[in-house]
Amino acid sequence: MKKFAIILAGSGVYDGSEIHESTLTMLAIKRQGADYDIFAPDMDQHHVINHLTGETTDEKRNVLIEAARIARGDIKPLSRFDAGVYDALVIPGGFGVAKNLCSFAFQGTACTINPHVEKAIEEMHKEGKPIAALCISPALVAAVLKKGKYTIGNDKDTASAIEEMGGRHQDTKHGEVVFDEENNVFTTPCYMLDANILHISEGTENIIKAVLERLN
Repeated sequence: MKKFAIILAGSGVYDGSEIHESTLTMLAIKRQGADYDIFAPDMDQHHVINHLTGETTDEKRNVLIEAARIARGDIKPLSRFDAGVYDALVIPGGFGVAKNLCSFAFQGTACTINPHVEKAIEEMHKEGKPIAALCISPALVAAVLKKGKYTIGNDKDTASAIEEMGGRHQDTKHGEVVFDEENNVFTTPCYMLDANILHISEGTENIIKAVLERLN
């Protein structure tokens, strides 16, 4: 049985991991006969957003604790990640990827990256293992690898940033997966496009299927 590692960035689209993308990724992995462990960095969120109003609050929340909501408590700190244990790495989207896992949301191509996130991506890449990135997460992977082929759908500004960081961007539609064979990276746009939950299900199923086909 193939084993995926999933990295989450909190809980909630505006300040953490996108919940539909995260849970449907887990479902796609299980449906296709594989298994997963979930990780998140043990750190404070950049900020907390009221998802009803869209306003920033004065609350302080921890990324690992918030991500544990999605994982139903079955989660590990990313500092304990061991690339040797896993066949593939998956990073769902959500603004927390660009706010907590790195600072892309605020600094763009000059962003800094959480050291545990950077180490996990670099180790999987060094071992030649698949990395799958959904939604905005391809920008994170591009920021780490400084090379590769990606998609975030068709947003021109984000695509331009990926290319400025050394990547190449390919426009896609709902459910489409871009595979960079040289770097073993898979990407799909999900909510970077105007999507609904059916589109997200299609994207997660397709990207996990593509990774497993590569592994097998």
